Amino acid sequence: MSKLLLKPRSKPRRRRLSMHLKSLRLDRHWLSPEWLSKRLAPSWQACIPLALLIVVGWSVAASAQAPTLEAVAESVGGLKVVLDTMWVMIAAMLVFFMNAGFCMLETGFCRQKNAVNVLAKNLIVFALSTIAFWILGWGLMFGNGNPFFGTEGLFFLSGADNSPLTGDAYQGAYKAIGWAGVPLLAKFFFQLVFAGTAATIVSGAVAERIKFVDFLIFSLLLVGIAYPITGHMVWGGGLLAGAGFWDFAGSTVVHSVGGWAALMSAALLGPRIGKYNSDGTANAFPGHNLSIATLGCLILWLGWFGFNPGSTMGVSSLIAHIAMTTNIAAACGGLAATITAWLLLGKPDLSMVINGILAGLVAVTAACAFVPVWAAAIIGAIGGVLVVYAVLFFDKNKVDDPVGAVSVHLVNGVWGTLAVGLFATGPGVTKFGTELYAEGLGPKAGLFLGGGLEQLWTQFVGAALVGLITVVLSTLFLLALKVTLGIRVSPEEELQGLDIGEHGMEAYAGFVKSATETRVDVAAPSSSGVVDSPY
Repeated sequence: MSKLLLKPRSKPRRRRLSMHLKSLRLDRHWLSPEWLSKRLAPSWQACIPLALLIVVGWSVAASAQAPTLEAVAESVGGLKVVLDTMWVMIAAMLVFFMNAGFCMLETGFCRQKNAVNVLAKNLIVFALSTIAFWILGWGLMFGNGNPFFGTEGLFFLSGADNSPLTGDAYQGAYKAIGWAGVPLLAKFFFQLVFAGTAATIVSGAVAERIKFVDFLIFSLLLVGIAYPITGHMVWGGGLLAGAGFWDFAGSTVVHSVGGWAALMSAALLGPRIGKYNSDGTANAFPGHNLSIATLGCLILWLGWFGFNPGSTMGVSSLIAHIAMTTNIAAACGGLAATITAWLLLGKPDLSMVINGILAGLVAVTAACAFVPVWAAAIIGAIGGVLVVYAVLFFDKNKVDDPVGAVSVHLVNGVWGTLAVGLFATGPGVTKFGTELYAEGLGPKAGLFLGGGLEQLWTQFVGAALVGLITVVLSTLFLLALKVTLGIRVSPEEELQGLDIGEHGMEAYAGFVKSATETRVDVAAPSSSGVVDSPY
C-alpha cells in the first residue's frame, strides 16, 4: 500500500526539479554584460566592480595582517596606557576641584568682612602652585638626586624622559616615578594638584589677618622648595623611601606638610584681635555662612575619590578597595566627631561634623591601600575624636586657627601616618583573605596584625623628620617676610575687614552686615593688642 502511494507523488516531484534546473541553465544570461547593461542603471553598473574590488581588498588585507603575539601584546599595552592616562587625568581633575571645596569651606567659616580675601587667596594659590611646581618643584621632588632633593631635570620638566615606559625600560631623569605607565605630563599634572592642596591648607589657618602679598610669596616658597624637598624623601626615592616609610596618598607628604606650615604661620602671626580675653578665655567668631562651608565639605569628600584612588596612577582592581576605605573613614570620622562634640559641648556642632569628616579623610589617606575596610573605619573614627580635642587644645593655647586646618590636616596627618604601622596587612595574602599588595609594594604588617613595632617606628621617625624640616623651612620663610615686608595687616585694616583694606571691595555689596560684626568692628584694641570683649 505504501509503495503505491509513493509512486504517484515521486514522479511529479522529479519532474518539477528537472524543470527548475533547466530554467537555471536558461537564465544564466543574467551574468552577461549585455543583459546587465539593458536591465541596470549606469550607477548600479558602476557599483558591481567597486563591490568586487572591496571584497578582494579586504580578503588580501585580512590574509596579510594575520595578528602575531607581538602585535597583540603591543596593541594591549597601548590600550592600557590610554586607559591609565584617562584615569589619572580624571582623578587629577577631581583633586583640582577640591580647590573649590577649600574655597567654600574657608569662606563659610570666616567672617563676612573677610570673604573676598579668603576667596582671592584660594583662587590664586593654585595658579601660584602651578608656576612654582613647573619651574622648580617637580625637579626637586622627582628628579634623580641625593636622599634629600633631586638634582636632574630641575627646571621646567627639562629632564630626559621616555614615559610611558616603566620599570627597567624607563630611561630618564625621574626614575622615582618611572613605575607609573602614563606620559610625563600626566604624571606632572597629577602631582601638581597635590602640591596645590598643601599650599591651600595654610590659607585657612592664616585667614583674616595676613597680608595678601605675604601669602602669595609664602605659597611660592612652600610649593617651590619646602614641599618638594620632603616629598622627594618619601615619593622621590629619597631617604625615607629607602628606609621603608610608606605614605600611599599623602597623609604626611601633603597634609602634614601643609599642617606644619599652617601651624607655624598661625603661631607667628598671632591671634585675631578680640579672639582671646585677658584671662585666656576665647571668644567665638562664628562663620558667616555654614551653608557654603557644608557645600565645601561635600566637594572635598567627592574630590578625595580622586585624591586616594587616583594615587594608583593606573587602572586596577585596587581602586574599588581604596574608594571604600576612603568613604568609610569619612563616614566614621563625621559620626565620631558629632558624638564627641555633643558630649563635650552639649550640642552637635556643625563645624565639628564638617571637620570630623575631613579628619577621617586625612587620616586614612596614608593607609587607604594597605589596610582592611574595618581598619579604615577605626582610623576614621579615631580621627573624628582627635579633631574635636585638637580644636579645643589649640584654642586653649591661643593658636588662632579660624577653620581648624591645623587640627584636621596636621593632627590627623600624623595619626594617619602612624596608622599604617598599626593596621597594614603586610604583603601577600593575609588571614582576611585579601591580597592588597605584593612584596616591595607596601609596608610590613602593622602592630595589630602581627607585624610588631618595626613599621610603626619607621612611620613615627618619618613623620617626625618631615615635620622638623617643614617647621624649619616655614619658619625661615616667615621670619624673612616679617623682617622685610611685615606679615600682618594693620589693626585698623583687620577691624575694618580685609575685603576693604586689602582688596577695596565687599563680597556682599549692598547687604547689611550683621550686628555682631558691626560691634566687633568698632572695638578698639587695648595697649596689649587684645580686646577683652568681641563687642
